[in-house]
Amino acid sequence: MTGRAPTGVPSGSVLRAVATWWDGIELWLTQLDFAVQVVLVVAVVGPVCWGAAAVIDTVVERSVAARLEAAQRRAGRRERDRASTAPEA
Repeated sequence: MTGRAPTGVPSGSVLRAVATWWDGIELWLTQLDFAVQVVLVVAVVGPVCWGAAAVIDTVVERSVAARLEAAQRRAGRRERDRASTAPEA
């Protein structure tokens, strides 16, 4: 193994470039005034958290709805089976 990613790009150089970019962002952010930092964090983190909460809510809602629907189908089948096997009076 030569240490290269499947695309032919050295795997270390991509990671190093991302780390250098992130270090630059961190340095820029930490040199700002605290009030500006708060505004930037709220402007970026707020919408990201709101979007993540919306996705999680949708996934949970669909999962619960699917489970309830399956339970209702099973209960309906049980009732039909009981009705068909019940002795007639």
